[in-house]
Amino acid sequence: MDDDLKNMDRDALIAEVKKLRAGIRAHRDATGHDLCWHHSDLWSLLPERIEPAIAVPPWPKFMRGCIHYRQSLDRQAPGAPVHDKEFNG
Repeated sequence: MDDDLKNMDRDALIAEVKKLRAGIRAHRDATGHDLCWHHSDLWSLLPERIEPAIAVPPWPKFMRGCIHYRQSLDRQAPGAPVHDKEFNG
């Protein structure tokens, strides 16, 4: 799957690592409502171009998952500042 790496010289490999690190950092540094989104930008860093086969839960189960995720943030980052803003999509 990663055969493209075999044909890259040192400079190309370094550029690839920097691109991947930038994508990981952008994902890591997401905050506020951006924590909840489908991160296709991160997936687009991969060389294979496929349409992800996602499955979407029904609304009640999806919302319970959102609540569980938010509760996990309370446990994992209890001192995080509150982002008290409505989503304006």
